[in-house]
Amino acid sequence: MRVRVLAFARVAEILGWTRSEIELSAGSGTDDLWQRLVTAAPALAPLADSTRIARNGRVVMKAEPLAQDDEIALLPPAGGG
Repeated sequence: MRVRVLAFARVAEILGWTRSEIELSAGSGTDDLWQRLVTAAPALAPLADSTRIARNGRVVMKAEPLAQDDEIALLPPAGGG
C-alpha cells in the first residue's frame, strides 16, 4: 500500500524532504512507517517519544493501522514563547 507522508520542522530537516510517498506492506501501521523512516535516517530515533503522528488529520497512537492513500503527518514538538 502507498501512503503520503508530510514531515515538518526538525523531522523534515533530518529526512531531507517535506513530502513523500512511501510504499508499505499491507497491514502495516504507523509504527512500521516510523521504523522504515528511522532505518533510512537514524538521527530520527531520538525523536520517537516527542514526535506525534497524525493520520488523515487526526493524531493517533504509534501502532495505528494504515490504509492505502492515508496521509500521515509527522509532528515534532512545537516550541516558542
